[in-house]
Order: sequence, then C-alpha cells, then structure tokens
Amino acid sequence: MRTFISFYFLTFLIFPIGVLFCTSLNLSFAQISSQAFSPVALCTYQLSFSLSLIACIINTFFGFLIAWVLVRYDFPGKKIFDAMIDLPFSLPTSVAGLSFCAIYGSKGWFGTFLLNHGIQIVFTKLGILLAMIFVSFPFGIRSVQPVLLDMDKQLEEAAWCLGATPWRTFSKIVWPTLIPAILTGMVLSFSRCIGEYGSIVLLSSNFPFKDLITPVLIFQCLEQYDYTGATVLGSVLLFFCFFFFLIVNIFQNKN
Repeated sequence: MRTFISFYFLTFLIFPIGVLFCTSLNLSFAQISSQAFSPVALCTYQLSFSLSLIACIINTFFGFLIAWVLVRYDFPGKKIFDAMIDLPFSLPTSVAGLSFCAIYGSKGWFGTFLLNHGIQIVFTKLGILLAMIFVSFPFGIRSVQPVLLDMDKQLEEAAWCLGATPWRTFSKIVWPTLIPAILTGMVLSFSRCIGEYGSIVLLSSNFPFKDLITPVLIFQCLEQYDYTGATVLGSVLLFFCFFFFLIVNIFQNKN
C-alpha cells in the first residue's frame, strides 16, 4: 500500500513539478531573467496577483457568511443551495466564460443595461475579476463549513451562561478556531485565481499592458513555440503558489 501511494505521489505530483523546475534550471540566468522580468511579464504578474487577491478577499468574506448561514440556520431549499455551491468545481471554465459573455456582453440584456450606464464588463479587468470570483467561489465556503460543523456548541453556551456577549463569544471562542480554515480557503482561492485560464481568455481582450494575465501569456508563448518563455513563466507561478501554501502550513502547524 505504501509503495502504491508513493508511486502515485511521485507520478502525478513530484515528477511534473520536478521536470518543470529542472527545465528552467537548465537555462542560463540571462534567459531566465529576460523572460521572467520582461515588461510584459511584470505587467501580467501585477494584474494577475492584484485581481486574484481582490477575488480571494471577496470570496473569503462572503464565503464565511454563507458557510455560517448553512451551518447555523435552516431554510427552505438549503440542500439545493448547498449542492449548487460546488458547481464551479465541475463546470468547465470555458462554459463559465461563455455564460458571462452572454450575460454581460454588448448583446446580453444585462450587459446592454450596463453599457447604457457607462459600465463595460467584457474585455475589461472587471470581467477578469468576475471570472476569478466565480471559479474560486467554493473554496472559502468548503474550507470553513466543516470546522463550523465540528465546533462544540456547548463552549458558546458556557460563555453565554458566564455573561459573555455574542460578539465576545464569537471573538474569543469561534474566531480563533476558524482562523486556520479561513487562511486555507484564502490561499486555495488565491491559487485557483492565479491559474485560471479558460473563462478569462474569453472575457478579456488579452492585450499586453491592458488586461493580459500570466496564464494567457503562457498560452501565447506556446502558440508561438516559445517553450522557454512558457516554462519560465510557469515556474514563476508555481514558485509563488508553493510559497503561499508553505506559509499557511507553517502557520497552521504553529497553531
């Protein structure tokens, strides 16, 4: 059993990541720096990371509220609503992009309404942000929901019996327990936004220095047979995502 798990782990995780990094390390420093720190690449890093951060903050805030409502309250259609949360996991992201184009495009009923009021969604950074929010929506909820379900309600009741206010009970008992789960959801959401491609390539104009993100730039490099540039850019994204996960894991272990 241990051998099978090790083989599975090496085959589907270690080998692909190792090959990517080894390919990058075989390049000269001049090649790596010219690709990783080119003006276009730096602009895509800034756009990708800034929009991903905004999206993960939004999803973390509303994800916590939704998880709290699903765990602490009963209402009609609760099970259906709970099941719909996982749709972004199974729905192809290209289909999500087409849906957003149909709704917010110039021919969509809501998109026409927004355009008449001077707001454009498709082919702008706002469209990219909406796509990122959609694809990473479940992470903030599914990371917090199990912790809330396993939380001992008697601790809160004991605090109320001792005279604690609802806000003090939440800040001293509930919130410290939820912090690791919330941070995990944030990092998962952030990493999912960083790697999103299918829906964004349909929603953005993909012009450099306007709304071009790093995954789309990697695909453009592949289309131009620039495998060196694609490998370097992919290694940069992989390094940052691994760094964020490492920091969260260290924090959780300390807690």
